[in-house]
Amino acid sequence: MKDRIIEIEVYGQKYKIRVKGEDDEKYISHLTSYLDQKMREIAVKSKSADTVKIAVLAALNIADEYFVSQNRLDQLDEVLANMEKGLENLEDHLFKNGSIHKKVEQAVK
Repeated sequence: MKDRIIEIEVYGQKYKIRVKGEDDEKYISHLTSYLDQKMREIAVKSKSADTVKIAVLAALNIADEYFVSQNRLDQLDEVLANMEKGLENLEDHLFKNGSIHKKVEQAVK
């Protein structure tokens, strides 16, 4: 895969960056659009013309989104681990006692 340089635009500023292929270029384009959108939203809300201030506020906003998402993912991992543990306990309870397993099989028939 050959590296190439593309031009992106964020909040009216053009930058040249290196990408590693078409997938990378599409991903960078997606990131660029997201960042540009965030900066424009913040510019409207803050009514500021200071590009550096807008960029810093956008970075803080995106960092907040990341940490909130990471926290939610951690919570979901914990829920999943608890569910797996509960399932293991249920399996142990059902299958350690062969008579329960046989009763279940007989009831299903």
